[in-house]
Amino acid sequence: MTVDVEDYFQVSAFEPYIPRSDWELLPSRVERNTDRILALFAEHGVQATFFTLGWVAERYPGLVRRIVEGGHELACHGYSHIRVNRQSPFEFRADVEKSRNLLEQAGGVAVRGYRAASYSIGAENLWALEVLAELGFTYSSSIYPVKHDLYGMPDAPRFKFRPENAPNLLEIPVTTVELGSHKFPAGGGGYFRLFPYWISRWAIDRVNRQDGQPAIFYFHPWEIDPEQPRQRDISMKTRFRHYLNLGRTESRLRRLLRDFSWNTMDKVFVRTQ
Repeated sequence: MTVDVEDYFQVSAFEPYIPRSDWELLPSRVERNTDRILALFAEHGVQATFFTLGWVAERYPGLVRRIVEGGHELACHGYSHIRVNRQSPFEFRADVEKSRNLLEQAGGVAVRGYRAASYSIGAENLWALEVLAELGFTYSSSIYPVKHDLYGMPDAPRFKFRPENAPNLLEIPVTTVELGSHKFPAGGGGYFRLFPYWISRWAIDRVNRQDGQPAIFYFHPWEIDPEQPRQRDISMKTRFRHYLNLGRTESRLRRLLRDFSWNTMDKVFVRTQ
């Protein structure tokens, strides 16, 4: 179980509409929503991995401490949600180092896992995995082996693997379900809100039973917040993707937490190596 800790105004879909210079002017809801998630996990006895922005850790170090105190794994999501395919190797390294330092200072624990903003590591920038390995990260969960307009590496392995250019790093792709020769998203995000819950349950169960593999699920704190400020003058596509079924997410999450056993990335994928 994973959470990408970022605020509603930091999502990639809002980049054309909300400049980063405006972030400080907007009402933040990430602390409130993440605390709700911590309570939900505690209620169901679930430990999870929180891929957290350095920007969030810098402003809410108490939240980072509460994540760690709850027995969860703290991991890195970059500093301010800049997609890796928009960074040079030098910029990427500096971004990751800055965010990891902020997280470790706030949480008091070593940070060994990384997830790229919007799964923005793919065939054209696999050099980023080398950088992560050089920085001492144990694993990355930054490749989504599907075709998508914002991300995706369809030819990537569906399950954990060690990249040829970074054999000391474990890459753990987000879960997909295979039907025929096609891979379909099965790891959460907007698809969890778009389709009826039974589809997610069926897909995860299929991966567990047919493939014999654990599944990765991810969501964001803003996805349980239907009362978040609504953005105007955005495209219909962006509006649909961001606001669809926000009021149903928490109830679906409760079912998901009951229907499957969940734990941190570190405990499920790394310590079993």
